[in-house]
Amino acid sequence: MSKQGFRSGFVAVIGRPNVGKSTLINALVGDKVAIVSDKPQTTRNRIMGVVHRPGAQVVLIDTPGIHKPRHRLGKYMVETAQSALREVDAILFVVDGTVPPGKGDRMIAERLPKTPLLIVVNKIDRLSAQEVADAKQTYGTLRDCHTILAVSALQGTNLDDLYQALLAFLPEGPQYFPEGMVTDRPETFLVAEFIREQVLHLTWEEVPHAITVAVEEMTLRSPELVYVRAVVYVEKESQKGIIVGRNGMMLREIGRRARGEIERLLGSRIYLDLWVKVSKDWRNRPAALHNFGYRPD
Repeated sequence: MSKQGFRSGFVAVIGRPNVGKSTLINALVGDKVAIVSDKPQTTRNRIMGVVHRPGAQVVLIDTPGIHKPRHRLGKYMVETAQSALREVDAILFVVDGTVPPGKGDRMIAERLPKTPLLIVVNKIDRLSAQEVADAKQTYGTLRDCHTILAVSALQGTNLDDLYQALLAFLPEGPQYFPEGMVTDRPETFLVAEFIREQVLHLTWEEVPHAITVAVEEMTLRSPELVYVRAVVYVEKESQKGIIVGRNGMMLREIGRRARGEIERLLGSRIYLDLWVKVSKDWRNRPAALHNFGYRPD
């Protein structure tokens, strides 16, 4: 049952890869629910981030960036992003204010349904006031929208204005998630993502896109220690060598960096048992994609 006057709803966050969608969602939620990196196509799954405010709850749906897919995983990612546009109360179309609109922005604008639309010009911390005004004017020509706002997700600039603009589109409704719950994803999913995030930060070229991470075990070994066994899957033996590194140094560094994020999430010390295995061409094999959790919601 809805509280009297309580507003709630779902908002899809859409845009090209690497425009800052996940950073924006984390900033609005006030917690880390989506990993970020400077690599395109970091987000692979649909992830809900829950914004709790007095009298309202906004459920943000983080989506993979829309791009031209080159394998079955890419096709899944684009379909996931497009499916998020169905039956939402509003759409945030996030664009990169530091560059002019490109083919990807135009393609997304053409495909958007007739749903209340807010265009969010991100990364204004890198722009002058005149450049911000020019970016808003230029991106405003892509598609008729209800509101166009300029923000910096990284620095938190104008996020209160964005939240208030979103609130105007939300109907009266129930509290979908309890207080304190910031995402719909289980802890094992977030643990795997935190590990994958460090691989993205530490590797280059094809390697970061060819990996996925599976948590095989997460058990409480003592009141103060959680045991986590996770496997980093790659497509080739040569990629396995890169992830392991000389004398295991790369794998240890991935684990060291991920451990802090995981301990913050779980609120406990962890023992991270990290392995690397080869699953040949997994991005193009439907059974492998399904096993790794890339399946329609």
